[in-house]
Amino acid sequence: MITQNSRPMSPHVQIYRLPLTALISITHRMTGVILAFGALLMVWILTSVAAGPESYAAVQGHLTAWYGQLVLFGFTFALYFHFCHGIRHLFWDIGWGFELEIADRNAILTLVFAAALTLVTWLVALMAG
Repeated sequence: MITQNSRPMSPHVQIYRLPLTALISITHRMTGVILAFGALLMVWILTSVAAGPESYAAVQGHLTAWYGQLVLFGFTFALYFHFCHGIRHLFWDIGWGFELEIADRNAILTLVFAAALTLVTWLVALMAG
């Protein structure tokens, strides 16, 4: 892409690839927003419980539908990812893990642990009933 003064932008947005740590940081912020919406979802659920069985049955119908399950699964992953990345930040706060190799490894571990915790949580929930 050429700017108004005919010089290319640097780094060029079509070929520049964000580092893994930057992508994880952006994802951490996004999961924070998702968790805020999840808190609103929790308020909706609790309000329906307080309103009575008919109201809760309507909410439960949405939560047990495929789209509700997808939202709950995404919320679970967001919760665990945000938690795991928060632990990573605690290590950074004490000055450990800033080297690029360690930071990249820990970013991958954050994703792996968040995915594993999400799957274990859903497997336990499905087995419980």
